[in-house]
Amino acid sequence: MLFNSLQFLVFFVVVTLAYFSLPWRGRWVLLLLASCYFYVVFVPAYILILFATIVIDYFAGIWLEKTSGRSRKWLLIVSLISNVGILAFFKYLGFFTGNLVGLLDVLGATQAAETVNAYSLRVLDKVLVLFGQQPVASFSVVNTILPVGLSFHTFQAMSYTIEVYRGNQKAERHFGIYALYVMFYPQLVAGPIERPQNVLWQYHTYFKYDWENVKAGLVQMAWGFFKKVVIADRLALVVDAAYNHVPEQNGLTLLVATFFFTFQIYGDFSGYSDIAIGAARVMGFTLMENFHAPYEARSISEFWRRWHISLSTWFRDYLYIPLGGNRVGLGRQYVNQFVVFMVSGLWHGAKWTFVIWGALHGLYLVLARLRDRWLDRRGIKLPEDNRGYRALQVLFTFVLVMLTWVFFRANSTADAFTVLGRIGSLSWTEALKTPFNRAEMWFSIGLILAMLCKENRFFEIPTHRNAVFASVFGVLVMLCYFFGVFTSNQFIYFQF
Repeated sequence: MLFNSLQFLVFFVVVTLAYFSLPWRGRWVLLLLASCYFYVVFVPAYILILFATIVIDYFAGIWLEKTSGRSRKWLLIVSLISNVGILAFFKYLGFFTGNLVGLLDVLGATQAAETVNAYSLRVLDKVLVLFGQQPVASFSVVNTILPVGLSFHTFQAMSYTIEVYRGNQKAERHFGIYALYVMFYPQLVAGPIERPQNVLWQYHTYFKYDWENVKAGLVQMAWGFFKKVVIADRLALVVDAAYNHVPEQNGLTLLVATFFFTFQIYGDFSGYSDIAIGAARVMGFTLMENFHAPYEARSISEFWRRWHISLSTWFRDYLYIPLGGNRVGLGRQYVNQFVVFMVSGLWHGAKWTFVIWGALHGLYLVLARLRDRWLDRRGIKLPEDNRGYRALQVLFTFVLVMLTWVFFRANSTADAFTVLGRIGSLSWTEALKTPFNRAEMWFSIGLILAMLCKENRFFEIPTHRNAVFASVFGVLVMLCYFFGVFTSNQFIYFQF
């Protein structure tokens, strides 16, 4: 069910009113059933995959708490392999098979390549038929049948068993509550990726109706809808037209489209997070912040402390630190950091464009650390307190990030390099030409500036007074209605 749909608005109102009408014993049942309905609207059969991981990790958590010695480690490994195995099969089977087949072709083993491809397709088709889906002719269409939000709820389930194993979280004995932890509808499809310590106890808590929470939650939801349908989806009109026909575009068009995509993906994804966090807050639940003005960052490392915070901290705690973190030598730290971002890129999608995107961020971070060591050795101090220098840092970081978004958005690596090549060869004559509607262009830029001002805390949206709340909420709703682009665009991160 898409957040930016009338169906969701009706669903949200009905579920929220029913939620406050029930005692605690009925609330978790309502939320679990509502979350199941929310998910099955996409593809009903795929809820069986979600249910399988819930059952595995529920019992794994209990056994981990009861078991001691090396058996605990093996229980954790079985749980993690089960989760990663499901994710890898549905999301990466086509990617790894395609690359293996390509490698075998290069090595001249054509018959072996055909065998691997045919066998993998047969396995995939049997699983798809089991879930009521049609067999596929090639792996090129696998992403269209990927279970929605698989990467998100898989990582959330894994964080539970890891925290139980580490002794930071008691195993949840209430099966329904644990299922709700994985399936809570506001953040089921695209996060935030929560930790059990933050939310499990909340599902055991009876939250009284709080008008202040309702007001704050509704305004945050309205702001999220505004970022999605008014800003992100409007920018998508330019971005999609350019990136879906890259060979036909000139350098200026591609530069503007890349600039717009930088804010499209932010408005789209942070808009989803605002809707999710706001919907939960209306009912009394507190979800973690997922974005904090990332384009205000003065370095790539600071950018990742502000962008998709729930994922970046997940990789830090469950991959980077177990690999050695900062406890190993500098060379190993650089390798670990690069590996983490390569994996992060692959997490976003089974395409080389995503891997390159992650690798570039890893390379940026390694180069920044090498630069800092070089400066320290020579006793060179940068003017960190100078406003002009800070502004240059923000601008430089923004440009670096924007260039990586080319790979994230491009349909292929060839398209990505074409975009970068044409932007790099942009001439002054071409730059003076404006291939866009000037009024629409400036309107879009104005929307971007308004979003940046709000996200960078230049102004706050007040909710404490009822009259102010009603005015702000009403204005946001009207802006969405009159200026929104309603083309049923799903959120970008739904595909992950």
